[in-house]
Amino acid sequence: MEFAYDDRTVELRQRLEAFLTECVLPAEAVHHEQVLAAGDPWARPPVMDELKAEARARGLWNLFLPDARYGAGLTNLQYAPLAELTGRSPHLAPEALNCAAPDTGNMELLAEFGSDAQRDRWLTPLLAGDIRSAFCMTEPEVASSDATNIATRITRDGDHYVVEGRKWWSSGAMDPRCEIFIVMGKTDPDADRHRQQSMILVPRDTPGVTVRRGMTVFGYSDAPHGGHAEIDFSDVRVPAANLVGAEGTGFAIAQARLGPGRIHHCMRLVGMAERALELLCRRALDRVAFGRPLAEQGVVREWIAESRVRIEQARLLVLKTAWLMDTVGNKGAHTEIQAIKIATPAMAEWVIDKAIQAYGGAGVSQDTPLAALWAQARTLRLADGPDEVHRASLARRELRRWS
Repeated sequence: MEFAYDDRTVELRQRLEAFLTECVLPAEAVHHEQVLAAGDPWARPPVMDELKAEARARGLWNLFLPDARYGAGLTNLQYAPLAELTGRSPHLAPEALNCAAPDTGNMELLAEFGSDAQRDRWLTPLLAGDIRSAFCMTEPEVASSDATNIATRITRDGDHYVVEGRKWWSSGAMDPRCEIFIVMGKTDPDADRHRQQSMILVPRDTPGVTVRRGMTVFGYSDAPHGGHAEIDFSDVRVPAANLVGAEGTGFAIAQARLGPGRIHHCMRLVGMAERALELLCRRALDRVAFGRPLAEQGVVREWIAESRVRIEQARLLVLKTAWLMDTVGNKGAHTEIQAIKIATPAMAEWVIDKAIQAYGGAGVSQDTPLAALWAQARTLRLADGPDEVHRASLARRELRRWS
């Protein structure tokens, strides 16, 4: 693979760096103050709309979509360094560019599997950033790390489907602009275990839909990602035309959706680790303990050196994975996607933890971004499949090579 950035990537990266420096990073404190003033952890602060308008004006919009009909038409390899930059401010930058989960995965899903009517009704306003969406897959009563466990039922009734079940960690559902839920459930419990599931579009205002509560992440609302909700679907009736794809294709669609989502998370995690290392170095140079700067303490130097090694290792594996996805497809890159999903959150968690340690009490407070960064990195060891599931699958693949 070629490691040098092409001309388009270099140009977009320069524009994105300027946008982050001039607009996004200064807006972090403003965003925090506006959320506190609203008295609602899932409120939508005005500064976000200002950032989105500025990003669109600068041509930094929908960079994640490789299909030029809908997005910037970048390859995964071109998008990787851009997504990494947004990871430096993961609570603001991705949404500012309309590149935030779960909308990214939902837009990819609709672009690839949605009907023309579904794309007109839902994909178009999502691409414009006018609405947000939620992905409803995980359930509280079953081990959702095995997606075949899903118990929510989607039952055909004439020209409609009836949805019955409970979801939680439905990402995006707490955003006040969330208008559409993509729900995964079983249409045929007697079919093959990977052909039982289907996906269906459920407008948020459909009778029978009840958002029970918002779910916090280590106490954080995770509002810039739309928040997460526990939702009841009780006798929810939607037109049969709302089914995404055909009955029984839900599991396959979910896997197709999650592959790009996993690498996008990992791209941003590299940027999160880079910001943590920057903060660690600044702290080490400025802070004096026991008569000398922290930077002169051997253990702190070890943290800094080890952080650089781990970040570079993870970045190279993410770039290789992006290149494979571009050249041999998501299926051909499956091993590497699982590898980065295991390695990158753990790397970022480690680096951020060392920065927190260097800051002491300030590191776990609201006075630095480190606590929120750590919470997100730790959460991503569960989101889109826990470490253990990916390790087990990866081990099976390795063993098959020698059996």
